Amino acid sequence: MLGLTLALRLRQLGHAVTILEASPTPGGLVAETTLMGQSWDRFHQVMVPSDRHLGALLKELGIAGRVRWQLTTSALHSGRKAYPFSTLGNFLACPLIGPVDKLRVCLTIQRALRTSDAAALENIGAGEWLRRWSGAHAYETIWLPFLRAKLGENHSSVSAEFARSMIARMYGARRAAGMREVYGYVDGGYRGIVDSLCGRLAAAGAHLETGASVARVIDAHSGATVLLHDGRVIPCDHVVVTTPTPVTARLCPQLTDDERARLERVTYQGVLFMSLLLRRTLGDFYMTHIAAPGAPFGAVIQMTALVPAESFGERTLVYLPRYVSQDDVYWALSDSAIRNRFLSALGSLYPELATRDVVACEISRVRHVLALPTPGYSSELLPPLTTSRPRIHLVNSAQNAQGTLTVNEAIALANRQAAQLHANLAQHGVRVHTPVSPVAALDDKRDLSEIGS
Repeated sequence: MLGLTLALRLRQLGHAVTILEASPTPGGLVAETTLMGQSWDRFHQVMVPSDRHLGALLKELGIAGRVRWQLTTSALHSGRKAYPFSTLGNFLACPLIGPVDKLRVCLTIQRALRTSDAAALENIGAGEWLRRWSGAHAYETIWLPFLRAKLGENHSSVSAEFARSMIARMYGARRAAGMREVYGYVDGGYRGIVDSLCGRLAAAGAHLETGASVARVIDAHSGATVLLHDGRVIPCDHVVVTTPTPVTARLCPQLTDDERARLERVTYQGVLFMSLLLRRTLGDFYMTHIAAPGAPFGAVIQMTALVPAESFGERTLVYLPRYVSQDDVYWALSDSAIRNRFLSALGSLYPELATRDVVACEISRVRHVLALPTPGYSSELLPPLTTSRPRIHLVNSAQNAQGTLTVNEAIALANRQAAQLHANLAQHGVRVHTPVSPVAALDDKRDLSEIGS
């Protein structure tokens, strides 16, 4: 979504654009998968009402009316029981922490929502900051399961700015419907968004080539050259590299040693994801965060609590994510070994689930998912847009210092970097064609729930 949106904005600003995608289909982390003939998002994807950049893009593409909103409920599973955790009433009734800790958690949330000094939060660890304001017991009982669900064991590596953005995202799902939890999706999943975006790119004259795996990007002074693994050579004026930073360092050998070292020092989190089709539901909760120590996954995400079951052939679609470091032992496990561990743990959490209830499952692995916002990230590791090679430019999700991995943030980054890149090229006398169409207004302040249906 980052690369496709960036390409659309550059094309709208008058640049001729070619998009090279290594996979056979576009979409990246929002691409779809098929289980027993039922197609949906390969990874867990939802919208919240505060996703205004995504909302503006959907409106621009003419598909905002396909957004569907649903009140949902979430839970925190302590290892013995799942406690509802969607409303203030749920929180106040939860017996896991006492009244004083609950007050401190509420004050922590308010502090996170009102803090504007991101730089200060980048210089302190998330755990230290949350313990300071909520207390040790509330941190271990409430905040740590949420951090583990998002980061796995990498939770100890991120700055307090990640914690602030995580809280803001959670609060963003509760800004409508009387502070009740509400999430959205597009009919048919994210494939509908990707298809509409690719259609708009084609209509604007951009060229998308899939199955085009890039081996090297070279600044040849008079132009740039992209070398593909199949031996083809693609001549360009400029190249924008949108891969994860360790991959970028390998693709661009002409960058200085310092530039490549900076890119390689960015710590990335990976994900092992199991998608399940079940014959039965797992209760009423949409997302259940797992606080039980040793669980192989951080959450149980039941999409059928959000999306009607007919979208999945009257089955229940469940996601089990395990967010992992680059040296996690799970990378070496086979799909069948991961499947056995996940299903065994799921059976312990839901004793009523039988083996015969599992219709289909799929294991997905992605090495570079999230660039972790470690302390001092902006000053030490944040990748720049420009490089020492004037025809090679960098745009990737590691340029989001908050570390929130959402489609909304990817679109916001693409909008921002496209405008800056266009301005940079204009300063160097780069001529462009007549803009295809005015770039859509990107400052719409309405919630996505007001733009969609």
